[in-house]
Amino acid sequence: MGKGGRTDAAVRKQADAKASSLNDWKSPYNPLDPNAPKLPTKGEIKAAIPKHCFERSYIWGMAYLIRDLITSAAFTYGAVQVLSTDLPDLTDPAAVAKWTFGWGFYAFWQGTIWTGPWVVAHECGHGAFSPSQTWNDIVGFIVHQALLVPYFAWQYTHAKHHRRTNHLTDGESHVPSTAADNGLGPNNERNSFYAAWHEAWGDGAFAAFQVWTHLAVGWPLYLLGLASTGKLDQKGEPLDGRIADHFRASSPMFPEKISFKIFLSTATTVVSLAGLIYASMQFGFLPVLLWYLNPYFFTNAWLVLYTWLQHTDPSVPHYGEGEWTWVKGALSTIDRPYGIFDCFHHRIGSTHVAHHLFHEMPHYNALEATHAIKDFLEPKGLYNYDPTPWWKAMWKIAKTCHYVEKDTGIQYYKSLEDVPKTKSVKQE
Repeated sequence: MGKGGRTDAAVRKQADAKASSLNDWKSPYNPLDPNAPKLPTKGEIKAAIPKHCFERSYIWGMAYLIRDLITSAAFTYGAVQVLSTDLPDLTDPAAVAKWTFGWGFYAFWQGTIWTGPWVVAHECGHGAFSPSQTWNDIVGFIVHQALLVPYFAWQYTHAKHHRRTNHLTDGESHVPSTAADNGLGPNNERNSFYAAWHEAWGDGAFAAFQVWTHLAVGWPLYLLGLASTGKLDQKGEPLDGRIADHFRASSPMFPEKISFKIFLSTATTVVSLAGLIYASMQFGFLPVLLWYLNPYFFTNAWLVLYTWLQHTDPSVPHYGEGEWTWVKGALSTIDRPYGIFDCFHHRIGSTHVAHHLFHEMPHYNALEATHAIKDFLEPKGLYNYDPTPWWKAMWKIAKTCHYVEKDTGIQYYKSLEDVPKTKSVKQE
């Protein structure tokens, strides 16, 4: 066990006690428990899954993508029949309410529908879409670039997210920040930044801010290298303040050998943005906002929500160098129920454990594989499934998962709600 194990055990015990008092789910696996089960190898887990689950099909891959595109087109056609991009009479409250509700309804559900092709393109990056990586890259590039995703850049960084899941320093995306990063001093003094903001705003407002920063601005900030990136460059060296963005071929997260791919992704993203600007000049900004940008916002919100919720809980460990292994990281993933949204999103959130164990597996086989994985891992106390509805889980995580003590050893998320207020410290 790495340094800080005793402190981390206390944090896990505190999190378990809070979860029990609230009847909250908690992960069955605790690596700090002396009686923790031995982890299986990747090969042992794979042997428990039917072999046909790993078979990829051109036909099925394209069929699901075409299904998603037809759904989007049909929804757009229906919206055209009932919605107008012309502003309503602002002196008529009923007309304003109808217009606002109608376009809000369209934005949410179209963004929800577009998350399906987003997931399919993401599978292209993993090689799960078809047996041909060339075909995967062609399809993935077209679909992701249409959604302003720099395909090859994100393909590379997302592969690292899978290689180093829940690694405290070398992970990628949603890497926990430390107490010091959040403005806490060595004795839990609220010196600055989030620690001070939390005290000033209060628990609920800060949790709402967490939701907003993740879902509203988290994706563009991540692509720009301004939030949620890893802490090491592609050579394993500390970033030390360098910006690890997804757009420069010289970004510290990319090796030189893929420079052309990064340039191609960035250039196509610029062309896509130029197309949106041109459309705004031709048809007006409001139609572009209503038909494309608002749904795009919800698509981004969904993809960040999935990554956030599938890897974050007060009872799920994160590992520093020397403690982390690939199996530990992959088994720290959480499956959650998403109801009707599973249909639109190809079960990416409810079969995420299988996805992190075997990213090359196509989504249409992931449910069967998940049942097999559950049958193998659950008796050992190693399968994470939180039945909490996703919106409740989101609020819980926004309130309880703010920082880890440090980036070494085995760490669990802590909440700023449990840190004494400045006034309380001064009184003591």
